[in-house]
Amino acid sequence: MLSETSTATVRATLPAVGAAIGDIADLFYRKLFEAHPELLRDLFNRGNQASGTQRRALAGSIAAFAARLVEDPGTRPDVMLGRIANKHASLGITAPQYGIVHTHLLAAIAEVLGDAVTPEVAAAWDEVYWLMANALIAIEERLYAQQDVAAGDVWREWTVTSRTEDTEDVATFRVTPADGAPAPAFRPGQYVSVQVELPDGARQIRQYSLTGAPRSTTRSFSVKRVRGEGGPEGEVSAHLHERLHAGDRLRVSAPYGDLVLDGSDAPLLLASAGIGCTPVLSMLEHLVEEGHGSPVTVVHGDRSPADHPLRRDHEELTGRLPGGVSHFWYEDPEPGRSPDRTGLVDLSGVAVAPGTRAYLCGPLPFMRAVRSQLLGKGVAPADIHYEVFGPDLWLAQD
Repeated sequence: MLSETSTATVRATLPAVGAAIGDIADLFYRKLFEAHPELLRDLFNRGNQASGTQRRALAGSIAAFAARLVEDPGTRPDVMLGRIANKHASLGITAPQYGIVHTHLLAAIAEVLGDAVTPEVAAAWDEVYWLMANALIAIEERLYAQQDVAAGDVWREWTVTSRTEDTEDVATFRVTPADGAPAPAFRPGQYVSVQVELPDGARQIRQYSLTGAPRSTTRSFSVKRVRGEGGPEGEVSAHLHERLHAGDRLRVSAPYGDLVLDGSDAPLLLASAGIGCTPVLSMLEHLVEEGHGSPVTVVHGDRSPADHPLRRDHEELTGRLPGGVSHFWYEDPEPGRSPDRTGLVDLSGVAVAPGTRAYLCGPLPFMRAVRSQLLGKGVAPADIHYEVFGPDLWLAQD
């Protein structure tokens, strides 16, 4: 809990910090990368930094954490913390790195807000930061222990055994541990980090959901090539599409992620958009293996059938479930397709069984729209789970 003195100070200064969060974030990253250029080269996503989408992520998550501390004392946003901790564990983040972030973040707050940052204000926000940092460090230590690895030591060499072109922009890679040891266990819906060395020597990292069954001796993940289209082209996705083939080696992390099936026999609704279908495919394979008998409703939205990654697997796995039914929406459907499945996902005509648990993965606007529709159909808020990729993961905290 935040101390009483700090609670009053943070409550009074939160509006000012929130209003200046963009300037604070920009200055923080500038200071951080000037002092530690290796973090931009080998840890942070350079594409998101270049486009500006990551600038508010860290500062915004701390502001959200602070707001929860003062608005609802005695509680903490465990969903947000768990999501961030899983992402950090997949990157190999360690406790000392929190000290580096602290130095430059608090310096940025002080510089942007100027005289408003009295010693009392600085002490209050220092307390907020370390409450959040220590909570994350504790969660990450547990995540490392669950994978039986030392803190931050998540990387192994893997060998690519095959590559499949699923769509024009999506390729699926199947990999196996290069040392011949068993592949680490994972839960349906989890992801791994993939680290590649780019031509300039940078070791950039991206996360990809595992698409196969947990019992498989190999692991598979699908990569969508990020086209420029007004922003920077995805340098890691382009590298993998252009250079990674069967026989090549790759550094892959232990699996992490908190969007996982809970093992119950409740009716399920699995909703995705675009490349967000990849964790759903792992869930479907698991449900087929386990003989899940309750209704499973599969919902997916995409630009067109040709753009739908792993479409055949999506349909085939759903069809193997006794209670499986799929609904696919396309903005540009094939000729003859029913008009009620054209455009954006609309659940008004989709039956949702009582007690349904929903799992969503895709862009935030898609997930918010589907969540709203599910709430309107009586699905309990606690039964709607979702995965957020990218630097905006803290936004979907509730």
